Amino acid sequence: QVQLVESGGGLVQAGGSLRLSCAASGRTFSSYAMGWFRQAPGKEREFVAAINWSGGSTSYADSVKGRFTISRDNAKNTVYLQMNSLKPEDTAVYYCGASKIATAHQAAFGSWGQGTQVTVSS
Repeated sequence: QVQLVESGGGLVQAGGSLRLSCAASGRTFSSYAMGWFRQAPGKEREFVAAINWSGGSTSYADSVKGRFTISRDNAKNTVYLQMNSLKPEDTAVYYCGASKIATAHQAAFGSWGQGTQVTVSS
């Protein structure tokens, strides 16, 4: 398994942008699909975006499609989430996860980071 550490969260005004990073340890990072999920207070964790091992295939939740972009740099063992046009409803703790397949189903993810807080003010 890989160990994951998220960073890049913070407080931003509505309409602003943030880029989250998820750094992975281990030499097998490029063999994993990666995903971003988020959990708002009082809500269940939900899928945001996923990317396959090569970066050639991505998928997004409808709520973020066109605003968020997931990417990865296998040479740096890092996956990113570029978030533009942020809305107050994007406020949540964002988690990255590693999986054998790129999927929206969080049960498929065996490794998780500790999360990074994103707060969007109106």
